[in-house]
Amino acid sequence: MASSPSVRTEQVDTKAPAAFSSLTRALRVFGQFMRVGFVNTLAYRLRYYTGIVTYFIYVAVYYFIWKAIFEHGQKIEGFDFSQILTYIAVGWIIRSFYFNNIDQDIAQQVLEGKLAMDLIKPVNVQSMYVAQAFGEAVFRLALLTAPTALVLLLVYPLRWPAGWASFLAFFWSVVLSFFIVAGINFAVGTLAIRLQSILGLLRAKYFLLELFSGLLLPISFFPHAAQKVLAVLPFQYISYVPVLLYLGKLHGLAMARALGIQLFWVAALMGLGHAMWRWSTQKITIQGG
Repeated sequence: MASSPSVRTEQVDTKAPAAFSSLTRALRVFGQFMRVGFVNTLAYRLRYYTGIVTYFIYVAVYYFIWKAIFEHGQKIEGFDFSQILTYIAVGWIIRSFYFNNIDQDIAQQVLEGKLAMDLIKPVNVQSMYVAQAFGEAVFRLALLTAPTALVLLLVYPLRWPAGWASFLAFFWSVVLSFFIVAGINFAVGTLAIRLQSILGLLRAKYFLLELFSGLLLPISFFPHAAQKVLAVLPFQYISYVPVLLYLGKLHGLAMARALGIQLFWVAALMGLGHAMWRWSTQKITIQGG
């Protein structure tokens, strides 16, 4: 008696297409919220024109301060006058890109009793706020960051990037800086749900972030004890490290290591923000309405 032919069955792996579909959907949603943030910022174009003047004044003040300090042409902690001037100018230029108000937006939603609208949206709230802030950052890149950089380059004897490798590393480092600041701001903003008002906390965070990020003063100028503490914190990767990459003070393995640590802090801070959001939303008191 002849045996019946065997039938081969092939199992189709549906996990990969499903994962790709989920990723595509997430990126599409992220892109739509970026568009919302970009369009909303169009209503406040005038403040970015005045922002160019404001950033120019900031750099002008530092220019005269550091010119007096470097009067005799000496070097301080490896920086000469040209380098420190470029450090300050580039630091303020990139700040116009990575700066965002996620924490203030969340606090305002809490005070106005509108946070419930965020809770009922079928999206990840953290991704929504970060995407909108990134859309605003893209808008500022065109109307504030680029014009400010052009004005400062025309007025002051700033240095160009140390090379193409330094410029590319600097570019990606600045992008990562945005996400580090966004992660910090979202985590701080979630505290408004429990505390109701975080105005004092926001003011303190604002000044401490500018100091610890190296925007006001290079981290290498800090006492050695402070440098050791800041070395294990994410703040110097907001401004100090990107500008060092621009100046070519980090290269080779040091460059790759800096970008790798920045990626780590982006993931860690986003994870912290997610955890704090889940903790804060366990008990919500809605005001206003």
